[in-house]
Amino acid sequence: MRYWIFGILACGFLVSFQLQNPFTQTGNASYYSNKFQGRRTASGATYHKDSMYCAHKSLKYGTVLKVTNLKNDSIIIVKVVDRMGKSSPHIIDLSMAGAQKLNFVRNGITKVKVEEIIPTPVAKAD
Repeated sequence: MRYWIFGILACGFLVSFQLQNPFTQTGNASYYSNKFQGRRTASGATYHKDSMYCAHKSLKYGTVLKVTNLKNDSIIIVKVVDRMGKSSPHIIDLSMAGAQKLNFVRNGITKVKVEEIIPTPVAKAD
């Protein structure tokens, strides 16, 4: 019985810790080449270069991320719809639209900060 109660308390602590500390990561970003246009992503969505999509190594599909280009401070919001290979040297692959808004298409890669956006519950008005 004690172990069961301890397990519940530990799970509650981990959940509250996760909610207070959203995922953050810094590293290099790249973008999809045009050959992926119209193909299916790992989540089943169809990739469109004009969509604000991205691929990540471990985050769940549907996770919303704020990506900041650390070289010019531009910011975009993207949704995880694809999976990257574990051996990739980059932390995120962005759609062409995302790369254009972050202004790194010419260079091909750039240093970014990736932050998970956690939706906050909205209270109902009576």
